[in-house]
Amino acid sequence: MNTKIIDNKVVLITGGTGSFGKNFAKFLLENSKLKKLIIFSRDELKQSQMRKELHDERLRFFLGDVREIDRLQQAFRDVDIVIHAAALKQVPTLEYNPFEAIKTNILGSHNVISAAIDQKVEKALLISTDKAVHPINLYGATKMCAEKLFTTENSYVPYAKGQTKLSSVRYGNVIGSRGSIVESLLKNRVVKKVQITDPEMTRFWITLDQTFALVLFALQNMEGGELFVPKIPSMKLVDLFNALRPGIKKEVIGIRPGEKLHEILLTEQEALHALELEKCFVIVPEYLHPKRFEKYFKIGKKIAKNFRFTSNTNTAWLLEANLKALLTKEEKNLL
Repeated sequence: MNTKIIDNKVVLITGGTGSFGKNFAKFLLENSKLKKLIIFSRDELKQSQMRKELHDERLRFFLGDVREIDRLQQAFRDVDIVIHAAALKQVPTLEYNPFEAIKTNILGSHNVISAAIDQKVEKALLISTDKAVHPINLYGATKMCAEKLFTTENSYVPYAKGQTKLSSVRYGNVIGSRGSIVESLLKNRVVKKVQITDPEMTRFWITLDQTFALVLFALQNMEGGELFVPKIPSMKLVDLFNALRPGIKKEVIGIRPGEKLHEILLTEQEALHALELEKCFVIVPEYLHPKRFEKYFKIGKKIAKNFRFTSNTNTAWLLEANLKALLTKEEKNLL
């Protein structure tokens, strides 16, 4: 992976003690020549644990909440790149506490944008999810709004050298992330039965390394307003259970409220103004001047009419052997 875009830069990760933030921080400290890395989060315990685990003079910790713009203004001072990964994500919890999700995922994202522009941050990148596409639960709806903010706010920022660029990446389930079904299956060996909502349910799957590569590609190429979608494989959840816990008893309970049978990463409407690159799709905003995105038209190709990237119609599928190969050494030891 090319980390040159990070060299000699001050990088800040909101939600930096979460699964993505913590692992991306480790990756950057080990593989880049960044100047300073700031972990911004509201969890003092996780910050303390992370401080003990990672020993690097370039690492800093900043206690704060994205809901508080004054704190963000302080944290973003002299920062070059912001990775916005902070979010409330637990679907059932957010359905019961809707405005808490709005305050963090929507208003918090707007605060990140405002502070980044005020403090003249070079680039701010949102980490989004496939649940933001045609959302049917509040979590997905708030992430859709966050995406819209990170795209639309570029209209108010002059397209000139030295001005803040705002873009997003959108991907599916991360294999082995904290709290994921993969982690649960590997660590709970005593469980003899699992509940599945539907035998046909499919999901997109991506590794942590692939998320790092996508983020670095976006940071290297973003002009402001784009949304980057990786080409990643799908897998039926029932096949995932069979791969990680062969022979485990399955109880079909039906689709739960706020849950989709299949996920979508790129809609037919988005495909009309998106381009296909080697490893990802780039959704170009319809209302920003196309000259800004000339390079994508040169290196990418137009997408067929009516194309949609969904987990059940995907041409790339994750097989049992492939899944096991993607697990980390620690995870493989749990098999």
